[in-house]
Amino acid sequence: MPTAPESAIKRALERVRARRDLAARRDNDPVSFVHRYAALHDREIVALVASSVAFGNVKTILAKLGDALDRVGESPALAADDPERLRVALDGWIHRVYLGEDIARLMIGARRVQRSSGSLGARFAAELAAAGDLREALARFCDAIRDEGGFPLKRLAPGMRRGPAHLLPDPRGHGANKRLLLFLRWMVRPADGIDLGLWPVAPAVLVIPVDTHIHTLAKNLGWCRGNTLTFKTAEQITLRLRKLDPHDPIKYDFSLCHMGMLQRCPSRRDEARCRGCGVKPVCRHWYGR
Repeated sequence: MPTAPESAIKRALERVRARRDLAARRDNDPVSFVHRYAALHDREIVALVASSVAFGNVKTILAKLGDALDRVGESPALAADDPERLRVALDGWIHRVYLGEDIARLMIGARRVQRSSGSLGARFAAELAAAGDLREALARFCDAIRDEGGFPLKRLAPGMRRGPAHLLPDPRGHGANKRLLLFLRWMVRPADGIDLGLWPVAPAVLVIPVDTHIHTLAKNLGWCRGNTLTFKTAEQITLRLRKLDPHDPIKYDFSLCHMGMLQRCPSRRDEARCRGCGVKPVCRHWYGR
């Protein structure tokens, strides 16, 4: 059972979640592109691409995703069955450290894993059953896509671009793996207008994708310390969330992330920026622990 402070935090988080405007928020989130497709195979490919490039300015991300998917055509999965044509379609596409060639390799690798396993969801579920650990299962899943797509995990020579290695990183590393965990959330969590509930995996095993907004909010709630974002940080935050809902611990992620973006959540008391914040009543900067 949650303690009294945990119950207070849960009530605050439920209020934040209840007042979200799903339609408006989804339209300004990369997950909106996944909802445009009906077929499972297309949704999986689009979700992997959208989550993989989801860093930086949101407007730019949405514009670049729209451009890439327009180039690919109405079925990204079928487009990936023709590697040469896909590479031509994406030639000249650029977003931050990524080139069209990187996106093509990601799609080709994912499609080949799809075809060999039936779906990306089936492959991930099999890796999870074999590994018994979310992080290792995700790492093996990424290894398979990387191998099939033919792009390196690390720079192989001085001066080599870091785009390919950054696009699909190794979850065994020190990073928080925010983009990969975001992909899992979209695919696994029950369909709620944002997440799609497409994979045969229990939401209870998920780990929250932590960006700067979630990290700051978690520190303000007393759930973690320090400024370094690692996978361990994400696990610590998820552990606290599991006390609030052991079956669906990261259901608050979308609402909190967007609230943090709107509030520009500070790491101290700020009369102007904290006004109207949904977690202000349980924030340690305002009311202690």
